[in-house]
Amino acid sequence: MAREGRAVGAASGELVTIGEFARLSRLSAKALRRYDELGLLRPALVDPVNGYRYYDPAQVEGARLVAWLRRIGMPLSRIGRIVALDAGAAAVEIRAYWARVEAETAARRDLAMYLVDHLSAEGGAMSRIPGNTGSTGKVGGTGRTGSSAGAEDTGSLGGRGSSGSGVPRGSGVPGGPVAVPLAIRCAALTDTGAVRTTNQDAAFAGPRLLAVADGFGEGGAEASAAAIEALKPTAWGGGDTALSAADLLNALEDTADSASRAVRDAVAPCADPDGSGTTLTAMLWTGSRLGLVHIGDSRAYLLRGGELFRITHDHSLVQSMIDDGSLSREEAASHPGRALLLKALVGEARSAPVAVACRPDVRLREVLAGDRYLLCSDGLSAVVDEAELRAAVITAEVPEEAVRRLVGLAHEAGGPDNVACVVADVVVAAEE
Repeated sequence: MAREGRAVGAASGELVTIGEFARLSRLSAKALRRYDELGLLRPALVDPVNGYRYYDPAQVEGARLVAWLRRIGMPLSRIGRIVALDAGAAAVEIRAYWARVEAETAARRDLAMYLVDHLSAEGGAMSRIPGNTGSTGKVGGTGRTGSSAGAEDTGSLGGRGSSGSGVPRGSGVPGGPVAVPLAIRCAALTDTGAVRTTNQDAAFAGPRLLAVADGFGEGGAEASAAAIEALKPTAWGGGDTALSAADLLNALEDTADSASRAVRDAVAPCADPDGSGTTLTAMLWTGSRLGLVHIGDSRAYLLRGGELFRITHDHSLVQSMIDDGSLSREEAASHPGRALLLKALVGEARSAPVAVACRPDVRLREVLAGDRYLLCSDGLSAVVDEAELRAAVITAEVPEEAVRRLVGLAHEAGGPDNVACVVADVVVAAEE
């Protein structure tokens, strides 16, 4: 009798069979059974005698959400977190996921374009290799999904998050030597600011490495220090011999992975290791090229020809909203989620609306004698506008003077956060 009562309830419209629910939700019965097993979409009733699944028609919207999220490629583990959230929090999670997908797709596109240019330039030599038919199958790359390796950056800043119309191209060619030997003259400075009691920012400036990192959470100071330590030349093999473009890209990939591991190890003793981490923006100098490693919302700028250009893209919620047109730059300054990072180096993977662990973006940059680079945490860029940054960077005679002026500007703006900055000049080696 109990079994008959359940069947009547399903037939009367209170519940529907799995086949009918599959039709309503546009999910197959096989998918519904799988989602039941994973806990993503439980039936309203499972007959204890025959195991038949029955669903409430009110579950259709939830089922369609699961289907739509699968269509955009979201992993089932992340879908499981989303379906447990309210609508507003779910929207934030989906935005964060898609912003990360777009960033990783752009990085793979950059690598693809680099490979096209590199192989086109080498095409003549490759065609002379005995046995080479011109069909290479898999071309370069690391074979890792979501790789953040980038092409050699020729200075064009027409893409997202750029300021200015573009950086003048250098005289060199991708993979080729510069005309004269160059060197780096640099300075770094960090400051606690006027509000915070501890300093979780870190900065480093040396002849082979420029870096800033902005730590957060219980182990933020340890995380920022560990990320930079992993990038020092002794860790990544920087030496006096200039690396080829391909070799430097590989070295950058390995170094970025080392920084990620170093941060995880540094915050592992914390009570909440996945709540601690750091941003990282760094430039590695080989003697002929600068390799950029970037994750989070610390920034790098280039001063060339009297113009200041931002050469990194913030991995933040407000930046993704600016990119898709849903938020203006003026609105972003006061948005309640302006501190939310979509990518950072953290102890463990975390669910939105907080940062998630990802591989940093890496790419190459052309350099010219006379270039001046600024790397800074958001303790500077978030409180001092770019016009003031440009004025301070362009008028300072030497990097040491520039970093002192920049920290002073942060204090004049109230110093609400820790601040870290590095200024570096590209000079002819003989001058250095």
